Amino acid sequence: MSLRPVTSDADAERPWPPGPRLIPKIPPWWDKAWSALRLDFIGIVFATLFFALSVTPSLLPRDWLYQGLVSGIMAAAGYGIGVLLGWLTKKLVLPRIVLSPPLPNLLSGLKIGVVVVAILTSILMLTFSAGWQRELEVVMGLEETATSAYLRTGGLSLLISALIIMVSRLLRIWARWTADEIGRRINIPGALATFLGGVVVGVLIITLVNGVLVRGFFAASNLAFSGRNDADKPGVVQPEAPQRSGSPESLIPWETLGRQGRAFAGGGLTAERLEQETGENAIEPVRVYVGLETASSPEVQAALAVAEIERAGAFDREVLVVATTTGTGWVNGTAAQAIELMYRGDTAIVATQYSFLPSALSFLGDREKVAESAITLFDAVHEAWAALPPRSRPDLLVYGESLGSQGSEAAFDGLADIRSKVDGALWVGPPHSNRIASQLIQRRDPGSLALAPRYADGLIVRFGASSEHLRDVDDQSWLSPRILYLRHPSDPVALWTPDLAFSRPDWLSEPRPPEVFPHMRWWPLVTLAQVSADLVNANAAPVGFGHNYGSFVLDGWVAIAKPRGWTQEDTDATREILTRVVPDAMATP
Repeated sequence: MSLRPVTSDADAERPWPPGPRLIPKIPPWWDKAWSALRLDFIGIVFATLFFALSVTPSLLPRDWLYQGLVSGIMAAAGYGIGVLLGWLTKKLVLPRIVLSPPLPNLLSGLKIGVVVVAILTSILMLTFSAGWQRELEVVMGLEETATSAYLRTGGLSLLISALIIMVSRLLRIWARWTADEIGRRINIPGALATFLGGVVVGVLIITLVNGVLVRGFFAASNLAFSGRNDADKPGVVQPEAPQRSGSPESLIPWETLGRQGRAFAGGGLTAERLEQETGENAIEPVRVYVGLETASSPEVQAALAVAEIERAGAFDREVLVVATTTGTGWVNGTAAQAIELMYRGDTAIVATQYSFLPSALSFLGDREKVAESAITLFDAVHEAWAALPPRSRPDLLVYGESLGSQGSEAAFDGLADIRSKVDGALWVGPPHSNRIASQLIQRRDPGSLALAPRYADGLIVRFGASSEHLRDVDDQSWLSPRILYLRHPSDPVALWTPDLAFSRPDWLSEPRPPEVFPHMRWWPLVTLAQVSADLVNANAAPVGFGHNYGSFVLDGWVAIAKPRGWTQEDTDATREILTRVVPDAMATP
């Protein structure tokens, strides 16, 4: 840039001491561009910081498209924080400090420098991020990301953040217009009118979001997913065996079971197929399911479920499983098939549907429903089961995955209550908000890690992170009935909590297993946003990572309820059958 003396009348009128002075000459187009964009330079600093932190390692790998969306939102949030801090500094701090006037064009020069540093920092962080993504992908057996492709994240992030900033500016214009109208009509001081304008717009937005939009969103979601509830998964046909709900002899009409209920009741291996796969005698498994369209309330659903399991002969089986479904009513086909293979069909599984919504939406809007449904079903089944002679009734097990584990837990007051009512409990991928699980992790034995907790030396309840952790469970130190949580160290569902915003979790302060990236760090607000973003990818992770538990549920069943004489060879053979016979459509929601 060239230098010139300050001698013009315009220069003399500026708020710095008059007189000749050498200053950098800023290109005119720069000031025009800056004025048109009206960018806040402190906001850019914080936007760059949040963008850089958003591409640091998290629990699961991301492609450039999803990372661009996440980083754009976080950069916009950082920009907003920077604007707010700059405004507070200008209003509250600078008036109390005596400063010499800045050199001519100094601020413009600083802004140019900030923009250049922001661009260079973003490119550098994206380059590092591509390398971190590759390291995660190697650990999880995925195809490695190319750095050149990952750099596209920057452009998408810029677009997303620009759109968010534009919307926020429109809201600010609305607030100013409201303030002007208030001041004109009521004749109050400008500062008070500005405050009231902001309050009015804020209240309207909150009311709109919490009221109309939220209710409308959940109503529309229920309508959309209830429509999807009527469409069957590929290959699902109505069962003929009387041991299945929806069969011609069933008390429950086939068309009322819903999409997930029909997949469960009509799926799985028949007795004939079980014999073919295992080479041993087998009987037809009992699968009982009551859909949302079958009955008008959880109480009626539970009563109908008990009547159905009595009709189907479930109380004559060796094992009876009360399964709590996820949001849409899904029962993990791998989990159901695994225990049926173990017992050669001498099993009964009962479940009910409480929502049309996926688990993520049910968690936000229907958490009370899952607890109410699970408690009502378990209490009804347990009452009928407990009335049978102890020696002639089946082993009673409870099962739940993800949000289903939270509902299943809700049926019990604590460990003693669980052990007094059931013969085993298997809960997979429990959310951090699970009451009993979170208490056990908080009270874990000294020296045990948050990602591999041990409670009371594993006497009653245990946590399993992989098949290897459950290999040696025949020791007498784990009392029956056994309670088991399956929980991957990289599962964001099990680790997400609002506390991540301002509190460093133990699992980021302790030694970590290989699947948790060693360079992942805790940052205020950012880590909460990162793990929240991982929730979207949780089910899409490879088997053995994230919220994808695959055939690990087989090891869980073996650990808490294996048949007599069962060996590791039996487990391996059953796993091979599972991977072959359970289609992806049944194994995933």
